[in-house]
Amino acid sequence: MKTWLASCFWSGFFCIAAVASTISVVPIYEPISLHGTDVDGAVSDIGETLQAVVMPRPMALTGAFPEDLVAAIRSPHLIPTNNPNYKVQEANLLVICNINTTAQMVNNVLAVKLDVTQLSIPEQIDLTSRQILKLTILALRKTLEEYQRGQTKTLSVSVMIDGAEDGKASLRDLATNFTIAEAPGGN
Repeated sequence: MKTWLASCFWSGFFCIAAVASTISVVPIYEPISLHGTDVDGAVSDIGETLQAVVMPRPMALTGAFPEDLVAAIRSPHLIPTNNPNYKVQEANLLVICNINTTAQMVNNVLAVKLDVTQLSIPEQIDLTSRQILKLTILALRKTLEEYQRGQTKTLSVSVMIDGAEDGKASLRDLATNFTIAEAPGGN
């Protein structure tokens, strides 16, 4: 009898836990490497033509919003192809270059940290660390702008560059603050 009651309790608990989380399909912008292709991306938002681009992809997410949106920007990305000559196993520059992201709400500000402590740019990636971080900040901004379309309050964002020591110290000046306005008329 005790086993049956315990089984019912845990089954009910997991059913409630499963129902309690909401899954949303959202566009996540990512800094994507175009290495292994024959094109360059015109990234007009940062004023350069690079072998990289900021593009969205749909993701089904659950968790804390907008914090988990920031984490999703760094998710692995294998680009599907119909060409057997395209053998790139990873396209997300944050994954390729070991840049970590964290975010938390602090006093009504989304505090985002881009951790460059382990930053390492492989030889086949023809980009600088500054270019990669600018693309990342653009991806962050675009992702949060999409999210903000359905919100009724302004979102303040503070981006910090963490781990910028010694040879990476010049990257600190890429830290920025910006505000994304509420959707016109709210939701």
